Amino acid sequence: MFEGLSEKLDVVFRKLKGHGRLTEANIEEGLKEVRLALLEADVHYRVVKQLVADIKHRALGQEVLSSLTPGQQVIKIVNEELTRLMGAQHQGLNLSGTHPVSVMLVGLQGSGKTTTAGKLAVYLRKQGRKPYLVPADVYRPAAIDQLTKIAGQLGVPVFASSTDMDPADICQQARVAAHRQGCDTVILDTAGRLHIDEALMAELGRIKQTLRPADILLVADAMTGQDAVNMAAAFNQALDIGGVVLSKMDGDARGGAALSIKTITGKPIKFVGVGEKLSDLEPFHPDRMASKILGMGDVLTLIEKAQETVDARQAKELERKLRKSQFTLEDFRNQLQQVRKMGSLSDLVGMIPGMGKLKQMKNLDIDEKELVRVEAIIGSMTAQERRNHLILNGSRRRRIATGSGTTVQDVNRLLKNYTQMLKMIKQLNKGGMRGIGKGMLPT
Repeated sequence: MFEGLSEKLDVVFRKLKGHGRLTEANIEEGLKEVRLALLEADVHYRVVKQLVADIKHRALGQEVLSSLTPGQQVIKIVNEELTRLMGAQHQGLNLSGTHPVSVMLVGLQGSGKTTTAGKLAVYLRKQGRKPYLVPADVYRPAAIDQLTKIAGQLGVPVFASSTDMDPADICQQARVAAHRQGCDTVILDTAGRLHIDEALMAELGRIKQTLRPADILLVADAMTGQDAVNMAAAFNQALDIGGVVLSKMDGDARGGAALSIKTITGKPIKFVGVGEKLSDLEPFHPDRMASKILGMGDVLTLIEKAQETVDARQAKELERKLRKSQFTLEDFRNQLQQVRKMGSLSDLVGMIPGMGKLKQMKNLDIDEKELVRVEAIIGSMTAQERRNHLILNGSRRRRIATGSGTTVQDVNRLLKNYTQMLKMIKQLNKGGMRGIGKGMLPT
């Protein structure tokens, strides 16, 4: 997501920074390239026109032309304008009202509403709420089955809908059932169509009038670009939505929807779907997204992921072991498992400032399967072998390779990498790096 746009903007900014002094002419030239990059990223033409005009107005002002680092000032302005364009700050769910409050998910068929309903339940449960799932799409029995399975997977209560029921009645009865079960948030998975039609909007209007939901979220497929923006405008006109969830943001989307929706509809993007797991739903932060687009990383999201995943007691114990150079293969496996819970390595690397601009990182193909192989190899060792790798002779290595479905060469390579890591840890400890790990662990 945004990779092409980020690369093009990086080229423009490097040119601007190459000028010792910026003039109206070279700012104009740079902004032409910015305009083209945004249009190629499928950003709405009206949004591009206004954004470039706003950047130009500020870039030709005294804050840039009289600055000692004019190129850096232009980047700062672009960052601020992109953030403003996407909504300035994160806007969360509206959950005000008498319990149980209702959150209504709407959108076209195939946009990812049902999966998003499950993801939203996971998110709300982390916030200490008690969600209740409601399958209200009576036209697709598979949608009812899918949400029921998701609810079972999550251990979240679900309303027993059937295809012969009226969608508005389902939602009304589900709210009563949720109240009886002590749930405070009802998540309504409504029907979609392949295209917007009057019957769909009329049905959604009836559900809205019957339940008066605290928030209405449009689930839009980020892969559809400008179609997602046009669809958001249509749903907003008919239902006055509260915000948007952009699904499939981890796919090969150009980013136009994320940059255009707020300006065109006036409604914020509240969440983004960043993967297939039910935990892969993130609050949308315009400032963080702007930084990511400009190759500045997203450290705050990285820290939040680490704090959600890393156990504080385990982290302190790991720090103690590292200081005493007692890092075992068991510890190594535990760390791999925690990193994998945070998401794909490629995404995590992209959150580190500057990493996206390094040539060697752009073509880096991180093989996630290699981590699975490493876990399998360590898992095939006995507890004694994981604690003391020095006892791993030839016959033990053959047994481990057979048990993990790998080769002896794979086992040898892992042990070589592990011993090199141990040497590095010992060198760091000898070098008096007392601060290792400090400030990086959750408290």
